[in-house]
Amino acid sequence: MHRVGVIGWPIEHSLSPVMHNAAFRALGMTDWSYERFAIPPDIVRLSLREFRQHGFIGLNVTVPHKQTVMPFVKSDAVAKAIGAVNTIDFRTNVGTNTDCDGFMEDLAAHGVSLRGRRVVVLGAGGAARAAVYGLSRAGARVVIVNRTTETAERLLTSLQVEGSVLSARDAVREPVDLLVNCTSVGMDPARDASPWPEDVELPEGLVLYDMIYRPSTTRLMAQVRARAGHAINGMGMLVRQGAAAFRIWTGLEAPVAVMMDALRDALYQREAEVTDG
Repeated sequence: MHRVGVIGWPIEHSLSPVMHNAAFRALGMTDWSYERFAIPPDIVRLSLREFRQHGFIGLNVTVPHKQTVMPFVKSDAVAKAIGAVNTIDFRTNVGTNTDCDGFMEDLAAHGVSLRGRRVVVLGAGGAARAAVYGLSRAGARVVIVNRTTETAERLLTSLQVEGSVLSARDAVREPVDLLVNCTSVGMDPARDASPWPEDVELPEGLVLYDMIYRPSTTRLMAQVRARAGHAINGMGMLVRQGAAAFRIWTGLEAPVAVMMDALRDALYQREAEVTDG
């Protein structure tokens, strides 16, 4: 049996098993399975050793363990640059980060061009690091808007990329080709919140990529659409980062459409549960 899975604390919210097991079924890979494991922070190193000894092919890693696992694997250049590991292959003990690939591939799938474009990134945490890393390498002009200027400046310095740090008001004084929300503002339990300041008007016709996928339409997405803009949620990024891990473990191209349908069905069911509840 080929076993893979995801570790986090908590982990009950993870829909990765839904995507990956649907992919295995679609390709007739009956000897593969994907499971989720709740691992407390104080036993991460021990748990990695246990997974190896029990013959696991690899793992996905989610919060709060993405930084914790780094000393215990061979972090590749991407993981080192982003400062987090989200995928481990135990056969090589290499840890990488597929969030950047997932984000960039989903932008491409939606026809969003980046070279020379001015992109405003909201946030300066781990998700923003992955976004800025990919955007800068694709030739975009990056502007970061964050509550703490110093944190955003450290992000640019540590990634060794050019960019600027501005307030939201100053960021929209020039045309914005793409707005990317890398914050968690708008997720449950605060789905009525928006990361965009109420006293700053959003530009008309904006393209927004909101990394949040639950709820499927955030308040920020609704605000952008109300201004005749185009808003994309983060479901495709989640699927495509999973597809990148799938390729690493199996050596096969992932059935992205199958994974997308499985995730969409699971999200629809959870949304219905929230509404009914």
